[in-house]
Amino acid sequence: MESNILLEAENISKTFPGVKALTHVNFTLRKGEIHSLMGENGAGKSTLIKVLTGVHEKDEGQIFLAGQPINPGSTEEAQALGISTVYQEVNLCENLSVAENIYIGREPKRCGRIDWNEMYRRAEKLLEEKLQLNIDVRRTLLSYSTAIQQMVAIARAVDISSGVLILDEPTSSLDTNEVEQLFAVMRNLKSEGMGIVFVSHFLDQVFEITDRVTVLRNGQWIGEYETKQLTKTELVSKMIGKEWGETVVNEKVRAPKTGADEFIHTYDLEKKGSINPMTLSLRKGEVLGLAGLLGSGRTELAKLLFGIDKSDDGVLEIENQEIKSMNPKLAIAKGMGFCPEDRKVEGVIGELTIRENIILGLQAKRGVFRYIPQKEQREIATKYINLLQIKTPSMEQRIDNLSGGNQQKVILARWLATNPRLLILDEPTRGIDVGTKAAIRNLILELAAEGMTILFISAELEEMVGCCDRILVLRDRYLIGELEGASMTVSNIMEMIAEGADLVEASHG
Repeated sequence: MESNILLEAENISKTFPGVKALTHVNFTLRKGEIHSLMGENGAGKSTLIKVLTGVHEKDEGQIFLAGQPINPGSTEEAQALGISTVYQEVNLCENLSVAENIYIGREPKRCGRIDWNEMYRRAEKLLEEKLQLNIDVRRTLLSYSTAIQQMVAIARAVDISSGVLILDEPTSSLDTNEVEQLFAVMRNLKSEGMGIVFVSHFLDQVFEITDRVTVLRNGQWIGEYETKQLTKTELVSKMIGKEWGETVVNEKVRAPKTGADEFIHTYDLEKKGSINPMTLSLRKGEVLGLAGLLGSGRTELAKLLFGIDKSDDGVLEIENQEIKSMNPKLAIAKGMGFCPEDRKVEGVIGELTIRENIILGLQAKRGVFRYIPQKEQREIATKYINLLQIKTPSMEQRIDNLSGGNQQKVILARWLATNPRLLILDEPTRGIDVGTKAAIRNLILELAAEGMTILFISAELEEMVGCCDRILVLRDRYLIGELEGASMTVSNIMEMIAEGADLVEASHG
């Protein structure tokens, strides 16, 4: 083992019920380096971090810290060993002071009581020396910006750990100046010999701040690379799993919808910290794809259109009528349906039956005072169980007893039962078997052929190329381009994503 290796994971495997989250994954962090962990949703990044920090117990493999085998059983044990994590959502107490947040559970004491002056002194010294931050540590955390709160979380982690610092999406809520401030802190900690694991979906930031990159895909280790020896295109290829130059042409291109009426049009629709000003149109009867890496803004845009999130600025029109304040109830009334990305959290209601889950959307559309009779509920459930070939012994089976693919079909059935004019599908085939994926893709094409409008989001680019009439490409919360017809290839999508920084800069100054 190299003398400068700080943390090493060898052949780490982790299985959850029905899911192989990690398969023989390797990771090496050296002293005085910033190492990026990259991969799309489901790649295994979070699971690996949780194994390293004692949240999950590994099934196989070994972890070494400074050459010694370790097996942390909790985050407290990991911290005691010198491994600390700062998550995207700052996990501190906003009602307590900055100093209290840094030293909570570790307060300096004198004669059995907290020595407040000593705690304030230590907090000020820590923030100044390690983070070059001069703030009033007596003030509550809530009185400071998100960026300062993030710095306080890092200060606490650094004070606990002198060895390994894991930063999980630390820049997602920061503006450009705040990111530069964070990077200055990271470089300072690196110069002192700390090893930093940097998890981010922003390609430009990864190339700016990191020394090395490890790529995971579908729970497997793809490789470790020196950042300066990688191009953005190569990194995207490794994350997505397609070699550069590989081309897939849409062979299912239907008649162009250029003359079709618009169902939705947006003008500079924006939500700060979520979506930058975006202008686009969605035509009636077309399948419009949204392509981009994790964090590009695809799901955020879908949630704005359906009214789950509220826009800060811009205009949203449905059939040339401006919508002043969009919300899901209004979206359903306008004929929209939304199958969310995370079906377990935002889709299925596990305690309810298949029948009850299927009729939820239609009941919401009709309103609470127009209860759907049991007989009609059973007829609707039977229709879509047969149509989508949902495998279940009974419609009265609890939905959480179904496989992931069949749960996905139930969510589709819920919205099809409302007879939507626009169906938003966010990763409808993620985590399901090949046969079910093919069935859902065929259903998308059939629904579009019957005149339904579909907004389709998928990380599987061939899937999008095979289903869509047009594809909009997003990167770093900006819309950077559009592909249609023969130009819709995997290669072209990947090139636009990889080179998107230049397009963003040219378009937005």
